[in-house]
Amino acid sequence: MNLINNIFGCYVATTFDTNKNEHENVDIAECFRSYIYGKKGIYEIISKLEREKYGKDIDLILFQFSVNPIPYELPYLKEIENYRKKEKAIGGWIIVNNENFFSTSEEERYDFLKQSILQKMDLLAEVVKKKKLDTNMELLKIDLQKVLDEWKCQM
Repeated sequence: MNLINNIFGCYVATTFDTNKNEHENVDIAECFRSYIYGKKGIYEIISKLEREKYGKDIDLILFQFSVNPIPYELPYLKEIENYRKKEKAIGGWIIVNNENFFSTSEEERYDFLKQSILQKMDLLAEVVKKKKLDTNMELLKIDLQKVLDEWKCQM
């Protein structure tokens, strides 16, 4: 895998719950990170898609996962952030909490991640169209869907 050429990146931010002990908080953080960066993590599969194939205007699409955000943080976690022309980058936040992830089955967790990422891509396609960026979003979404389907089949 060539990390310099992949178009997707992932970032995980975890808020520690003061009502839980340190071990519970660490377990939650590590549990979620394993779905992103572990052996069967989503990052491993999406990082196979190389940016040159899709156009010149986006070098990085960053999926930012906020695990158990504090309620006052929510208004600041934008679904899709502004396109950063200088960096050729754009990102969007995905909220992860007990209701949509931790209290669900293994299969539902993988479905949540897959669907959340595909929904971000739909929102991103609107930005690309509006800003008239040189990025073939249709091809990128098709390729992403394929690798996510393969990833889900491996589970």
